[in-house]
Amino acid sequence: MFKLENVHYRSILQIHHMVFESDRVTCIVGESGAGKSTLLKLLNKMAIPDSGDIYFKGELLCNRDPIKHRREVVMLPQTPLIFPGTIAENLQLGRLFSEKEAAAQDELKRVLDIVCLSKSVDEDAEDLSGGEKQRLALARVLLMNPAVYLLDEPSSALDEQTEKTVIKQFINEVRRQGGTIIMVTHSNNLANQYGEHVITIKKKKV
Repeated sequence: MFKLENVHYRSILQIHHMVFESDRVTCIVGESGAGKSTLLKLLNKMAIPDSGDIYFKGELLCNRDPIKHRREVVMLPQTPLIFPGTIAENLQLGRLFSEKEAAAQDELKRVLDIVCLSKSVDEDAEDLSGGEKQRLALARVLLMNPAVYLLDEPSSALDEQTEKTVIKQFINEVRRQGGTIIMVTHSNNLANQYGEHVITIKKKKV
């Protein structure tokens, strides 16, 4: 799905060759500052390599329209953006960005159940805790149903037990949809349990 050839980005990353297969869960691990989040930004066109080529489905990424690309390859940052308004409005914003029709109320409740967020869709999203906001953001990207999910530490604000349940159910839902997950995680346990492919970045190299 993605292929990187001789990619260099500032002094942060040097990648000779890397391939991400479709319909798989790929976990990216490594020390802090190694360039893990930067790699996701390169795949999302939020960062442009200084040299080298990145391909998506055989097409040079530099030739793809960034908005169209980000509808197909959705990135969830470690600190997700929560907008003023209700939980329902926050969920529907993802659908709006994806140019898809609004989701029905029962679908909103279904994705909240998947991420273990027991809240009314009419509640104010800004009143949620940090962990609840992270789960709301996970539910929002699920509703977008993209081809690729780029997740940057998606469980960093969750306790260990909630992390296990939420990530397991999230991955199962993406697999049901036929999607691909590329996930940065600090948790080796999470990577070993769910990563069908594990990439370690150390000293700016893979």
